[in-house]
Amino acid sequence: MIDFQSLIANRRSIRKFTEEPLKPEQVETILKAGLMSPSSKNSNPWQFLLVEDKEMLEKLSLCKQSGSKPIAGCALAIIMMADPIIGDVWIEDAAIASIIMQLQAEDLGLGSCWIQIRERLTAENTPSDEYIRELFDIPMQLQILSVIVFGNKAQEKPPRDEEKLQWEKVHIGKFKWQ
Repeated sequence: MIDFQSLIANRRSIRKFTEEPLKPEQVETILKAGLMSPSSKNSNPWQFLLVEDKEMLEKLSLCKQSGSKPIAGCALAIIMMADPIIGDVWIEDAAIASIIMQLQAEDLGLGSCWIQIRERLTAENTPSDEYIRELFDIPMQLQILSVIVFGNKAQEKPPRDEEKLQWEKVHIGKFKWQ
């Protein structure tokens, strides 16, 4: 593993992937990271639905009006869901698990991208979560937050530039508009 600061600087949203599938041990490592992620009261309200079938990835890529096309070209999509009855902060818990998996993927040299689903619509103005729920027979009790896509990078992006950090958004002692 590279040091954590480099990992944070290098993790960028990758939307183009090679055709190469992920190795089973890579998928297992990513899943372990998600399953080890912290959650409120250690409730672990999340559920992860893995999609690797190319036909289903193509159908899943139609889940939003825009921004979901990377799903069709990825090696693995993980639908991030959670049960709000188990955890009242299910959004935060699923988001934490998502980014932990994305950081793990970066550490493995893989690319990833968050595709927002909650509060989004398909091209036909159907709620994106309803489209996915029907496509994969997901029970109504589970809420769908996002789809995280993974794959071998077909594009490289430079690390984040520390010179462009927005320090004006850091407030000490009390809030001050800049």
